[in-house]
Amino acid sequence: MGNQLFQEARRFVEMAKTADPKERESVVEKARNALSSAYANSTFAEQKQLQEMQTELEQVSKLH
Repeated sequence: MGNQLFQEARRFVEMAKTADPKERESVVEKARNALSSAYANSTFAEQKQLQEMQTELEQVSKLH
């Protein structure tokens, strides 16, 4: 089944990367919240991946 919070974080980060510029800020904020929730409940390996997603999200948030 996998870590549901981790999967949700990944989904929100992907959504932020493709979001319409008008909606990007809102989606980025949801992705940040999802990453935060997932991090506390993840294995070390998942945490490393979440850190990479966080970096991607920061790059996306700089676009607006």
